[in-house]
Amino acid sequence: MWPLSRKSRSAQETLQLGSAPQRSGMSVRSFIAWLGPALMVSIAYMDPGNYGTDIAAGAGFKYDLLWAVWLASGMAMLLQYLSGKLGIASGYSLPELVRQSLVKRRYVIPYWLAAEAAAAATDLAEYLGTVIALNILFGVPLLLASVIGALDVIILLAMTGSRFRIVEQYFVLLITVLVMGILYNLTVVKPSLAQVGFHSVVPLAANSTALLIVVGIIGATVMPHALYVHSWLSKNKMAIMAKNDSGAQTQTVSGSIVDSMDGRAGHHPYSVEQKTRVNRLHRTETVVVLAVAGVVNAGILLVAIPLYPNASITINQFVAETGQIFGPMVGIIFVLTLLASGLSASALGTIAGQVIMEGMTGAKVKVWIRRVVTRGINVFPTTLAILLGLPLLNLLVYSQVILSLMIPLPMIPLVYYTSKRKFMGSLVNKPATIGVALVTVCLIVAFNAFLLSSIV
Repeated sequence: MWPLSRKSRSAQETLQLGSAPQRSGMSVRSFIAWLGPALMVSIAYMDPGNYGTDIAAGAGFKYDLLWAVWLASGMAMLLQYLSGKLGIASGYSLPELVRQSLVKRRYVIPYWLAAEAAAAATDLAEYLGTVIALNILFGVPLLLASVIGALDVIILLAMTGSRFRIVEQYFVLLITVLVMGILYNLTVVKPSLAQVGFHSVVPLAANSTALLIVVGIIGATVMPHALYVHSWLSKNKMAIMAKNDSGAQTQTVSGSIVDSMDGRAGHHPYSVEQKTRVNRLHRTETVVVLAVAGVVNAGILLVAIPLYPNASITINQFVAETGQIFGPMVGIIFVLTLLASGLSASALGTIAGQVIMEGMTGAKVKVWIRRVVTRGINVFPTTLAILLGLPLLNLLVYSQVILSLMIPLPMIPLVYYTSKRKFMGSLVNKPATIGVALVTVCLIVAFNAFLLSSIV
């Protein structure tokens, strides 16, 4: 597994899990000290798959599908909040709890393989984004770019030998490049604010093609591997922050006792107040960073609107045509953000793959083996598509539709576990949260069912 670093002394003092709650509820310093899990997960909502679906939406239907971006972002906030809260409350990752619930191996293996398929589809989008960016930025032939893109494993292996905080900083750097680049392009394109406001709240989908893109947007935004990995990141970040808190193992806060319901909610040796305080930090981080991710997705869609009508536009065409309209800098910056997206998403995909495999099977696999196998699986279909001359953007969109169809795999058990007190203790979902979560599940399943019926 990836190494867990010691936090600096100042960070540990900032977020002492055993200390009494602050009067202000949450300080800026404690938030910064906690910042990391949702920030890393947020790249799943700005990965190359989002580029494919958002460009197709903007160039094909102008502002009409903007509502789908905000809907998907809202769903993402809720589900990622539940995933992180699960790790904080139970001390287990989602894959670990699924394995414990299924018990029998004949049930665990099929579920694990399905989860692995979702992780592979995710990595395909990340890999394609890196390949396309290398091709456009440096003129590298696609076949050669597919080889170079596969070698991002070297970057990941280099980070593996470092502290986990270095990995978080790597994400911060690439996400900053991505966000600033998209915001710059928006200032150049200058979309209509009136149209943005109207289509953000009025749902439109003119035909089956629009519906396909809507489902793709949801699949690119609410991603299975992100739901699996957030619970692992949050439970481990909580452990890191309390690593040198000598009283964390036995201490009580304000007279409360450690959760110990059914032996599961007490897997973390922390009190009710400790978990509540950390969960408050987690909730704030999730809302803030995924709101930024939603703005980025909307920005990608809006930047593509001047190229209407062309729902099947390629990234190369996008860069060339936006360069003609707004100048070459817009296209170059856009591709730089795509490269940053692909590299950072690959790192998250590696972590998620490990979490899924180790959580579901209990097997420990070295990160370089995991990365080489996953990337090798995706090199084949990408190389084949290049040789056949197939549009890579279409491959991006369809990979996201596959992901959308697989969302129920982690989503349903996630809602179930977080709604049960025996897993969550005092952080169990409130009735209102359960209601909104069930509506979210039904909406996603309904979109998928409608899509399948229209295709058949």
